[in-house]
This record gives sequence, C-alpha cells and structure tokens, in this order.
Amino acid sequence: MRVELSENAKLVLKNRYLLKDEKGEATETPEEMFYRVARSVAAAEKNYSEDEGYWTERFFNLMKELKFLPNSPAMMNAGKYLGQLAACFVLPVEDSMDSIFSSLKNAAMILQSGGGTGFSFSHLRPKADVVRSTGGIASGPVSFMRVFDTATEVIKQGGARRGANMGILNIHHPDILDFIRIKRRADELQNFNISVAVTDAFMDALRRDGDYELLNPRTKAVYRRIRAKDVFDEIVESAWETGDPGVVFIDEINRANPTPHLGRLESTNPCGEQPLLANEACVLGSINLDKYLTNKSGRAAINYEALSEDIAAAVRFLDDTIDINKYPLQVIKEMHTGNRKIGLGIMGWADMLTALGIPYDSPKAFNLADNFMEFFRDRARKSSADLASKRGVFPNFKGSIYDAAGRPAVRNATTTTIAPTGTLSIIADCSSGIEPLFALSYKRLIMDTELIEVNRRFFEAAKEGGFYSDRLKEKIIHQGTLRGVREVPAKIRRLYKTAHEINYADHIEMQARFQRYTDNAVSKTINMPRSAKKEDVARAYLLAYEKGCKGITIFRYGSQKRGTLVRFPDAD
Repeated sequence: MRVELSENAKLVLKNRYLLKDEKGEATETPEEMFYRVARSVAAAEKNYSEDEGYWTERFFNLMKELKFLPNSPAMMNAGKYLGQLAACFVLPVEDSMDSIFSSLKNAAMILQSGGGTGFSFSHLRPKADVVRSTGGIASGPVSFMRVFDTATEVIKQGGARRGANMGILNIHHPDILDFIRIKRRADELQNFNISVAVTDAFMDALRRDGDYELLNPRTKAVYRRIRAKDVFDEIVESAWETGDPGVVFIDEINRANPTPHLGRLESTNPCGEQPLLANEACVLGSINLDKYLTNKSGRAAINYEALSEDIAAAVRFLDDTIDINKYPLQVIKEMHTGNRKIGLGIMGWADMLTALGIPYDSPKAFNLADNFMEFFRDRARKSSADLASKRGVFPNFKGSIYDAAGRPAVRNATTTTIAPTGTLSIIADCSSGIEPLFALSYKRLIMDTELIEVNRRFFEAAKEGGFYSDRLKEKIIHQGTLRGVREVPAKIRRLYKTAHEINYADHIEMQARFQRYTDNAVSKTINMPRSAKKEDVARAYLLAYEKGCKGITIFRYGSQKRGTLVRFPDAD
C-alpha cells in the first residue's frame, strides 16, 4: 500500500528525509523510509523477548497511515550510521572556559545530528566582573551566546535542518537587561530563540510594584536591587517589537520536575516545550488527530477506542527509540536512559475541531481540550506503566515523584509533550500541534524551499455547502482569511477563524487547558494582530502566569522577528 501524501509532503520528504546518494538523488521511497524507521526501532523488542517482526509491521502501519510520526531526527537517522534519534537536548554551561567551550563542542555534535540544543547561561559571571586567573574582566553571557550563534551558523546539520538553539537567562542575573534587548538588532543571535527564566519572587515583586534582587552567580551576593516593573516593561517592549524574548516560568516548571532529587530544571529545548536537566535528552512523537474521527449518526465524533490503542503503540515506539539511539555523548546516554523521558503529543487539533463543528475560541473547545488531554495523558501514562511491569521502571525512579504511595510505577519519567510539529504536520497534511489554523492559504519557507499551503478542508466544506466558486477560491487564496467574505455563511466563518483573528486570551486559555494534563510543556504561539498594543503583551504574560502555563511566546504580526512565524517550527 502506498502512502497517501500531499505534494508538499512529497517535496519535504524528498528534500529532507529520504536517503540520498552522493549526487543528492533520493534512493528510497516514502514507504521505504517509514519501513526503515519501523524496522530500526522495533529491533529494541529483541531486548525484551518480544516479536520484532510484529512490532515492525505495527510501527510501519502507524507511520505509513500518517497516524503517528516521530520527531525529525528519528526519520532522518534511523537505520543509518549516525543513528541519533532524539530531537531535544539541554547542555550545561558553567562559569569556566572549559565548560563553555566543551558545551560548544558538544552542541556542534548534537546540531550536526539533527538535534536542537538548549542552554541556561545563568551561571556565567556578569560582564565587567573580575576574572582572577587572568586579572582581566568578564565579557558576560551575551558575548558567549554570540560565539555559540556563530558556530551554529556554520553547522548545516547534514543539510537537512537549520541550527536551532534556546538561550535562557534567569531574571535575577545582573546582565538581564542586555539579554532582553539583544534581539532588537536584526543581526543578533539569528540561530537562537531566547527566553527569560522568570521566578515567583519576580512576579510577586511585579505584583507589588516593588524591587527585586539581581544576584552575581559567581559570588551569590546581591549585585543591586531594581524595580521589577522596569525589567518587565523591557521584556514587553522587546517581545512587541521582535517576538523575543519568550518567558519561561521556571518555578512552575520545577514544580512539575519528575526527578527533583537529580537537580533543578533550568532550560528547555529550542521551542520551549521540553524542559530538561543538564545533559538530558528526550524523544518526541505526535499523533495526528485528523485520523481519529468517525461518523456517529451522521455527525463526526472522536474514535477514542482506536486512539487508545495507538497511544499505547506510540509510547512503546518512543521507549524503544531510547534503547536503539546512538547518543553523541556518554553522559547524555546515561541521563536519558536513566530517566527515559519521552514526549508523546498531538497534531491536527484545529482540524479535529472544525470537523466536529466546534470553533477554536469557544468554551466548548476549551472544555474538550480539558477532557481530551486528560484522557490522552492517562492513556499514555498507563501505557508507560504497562511497559514498566514487563521491562522495569526508569532507573532513577527511586526519589522521583512517582516513588510514592498511589502513584503509578512508570517506565518513563515523562510521557506527554505538545510540540509545534512544523514539518511533521506538512507530511501528515494536518494543522500544527494545538495551534489554530494560521491562514486558509499562505506561504511557508522550509530549508529555503517555498511551499504554498492551502486548507483543502475548507474548500471541501465549501463544495459540500454549495457556496464554492472559483472566484471565492481566488479571493481566499489572496486574502488568507474569511474576514469580510460575505458569500461564506457566518457559521463557517466562525469555524474557520485564523490565528490572528483569535484574541490572545483565548490562545492562552487553550494552552493552559492542555498544560493541565501535559507532563512536560506546551509549545504554543500567542498570535497578536499588528495593531496589538504593548499593554496587550503585558496582560498576556500576566494571564499566562496566572493560568499555570510553563512559558509563553508572543508573536505580533508584522513585528521584526526574522524568519518563520512560529519559533523554529521544524525543530520537532
């Protein structure tokens, strides 16, 4: 059976995923690629005396039917000499030249293998601080970030993926204002997303309109006190102008840390959905919800039974991936096999809502998100517990949050993550992650290839509803939205609202509902129209914190952020 692929999916697979010869010509078909991945991952089943052939076919069918896709490095590297299958890494950056440049070397190896790297630069001494070994003065974390950025620029990740990094600085660092302002210059840190690690203490000072402490990470002494609102206003200004920095609520992230006995979480992967300990990795995968719709009494409904079975298979796939992965560093292998973190998520959420006739920004959609993700998390966690009963719990289980009465004995320290699924959703021909429809027609740039995206589902609905015409199609392809298109019924215009037509508070509400039942974090862009005010950005940050989100990324249409409209959407 051949895989049913869109033209854009075929182009992306040919350019980035299929094996190639020395001339750059594809030497495998999409079906052969999926089989290569399935066979490689299912080889892990031999470790547990399971039927490798059965699981090869099970995994192959999941992928060829576009029900489930693993993160990009798995599809690129499975069955190849490199064999590095994880998407997400966090590397430590301690306050020494040895640590800084060791991490840079290790990052180069990870980036070349298709992974994305996150760093907290919060341990580096501030600029103008003393360097006793040389008698000189420190240049500060921002200057070292430029070194990492330059190195990333020359690493082309085998020609398949652009370099993707996350740089995080704690709100209490003395250089925080330099960090917040850095990307107001268009040529700065072009291979980085940056986020401020915001603490509860800062948010409390902001609420009181009080001061808070900047701390020298070298001496732990108070560097100076500064008004919280002044710093918050700088974050808002930069985000309104450029889309960076994002914010991660670092204390909220650590309240969900499954292994606090191993240390604090200080950074995430490039898109922010995967907090990780230093030298830790994670494998991701996403289930395409568009494939789990059934017809009940003439109306679309979710096929929870089929979904449940495939969640279990996907969890098993990701757990097997850890066993066969060829890690770039021994310390990362030890950390990942010690915690066995996986991140199973979804894509096609907006498509499912439209099929169900539920507007994205409606109470019904928010309530469905609650109920759906609770089911999804519980099924994924049960699948992990089922594996643990046969294969054993993750090695660092003792001392973890699961090492308590009434908690499940699980195989994986985390099981669920909501990733952006940029290129995966192109392959699966569905909407990205839990994002609303970006537009009904738009251009997308992937690895210097321009793709024209057209929402086929809307035009199918238009034909079924009897209001389709070639003139309507031309108008929507030109405009991208249904705003003011009166020949389309109001109910349909409401159903197919696009990202910039949805109020930021509703974007955040959707993110928060999914976060309640997601082990790791949720990648979600809070889109705002060009006319959005800085006060809107400020209110969005406060609302996200209040709602229990682990982080927030704002993009105001027309701001100066370089590149695509979702942060490194291909870093899944």
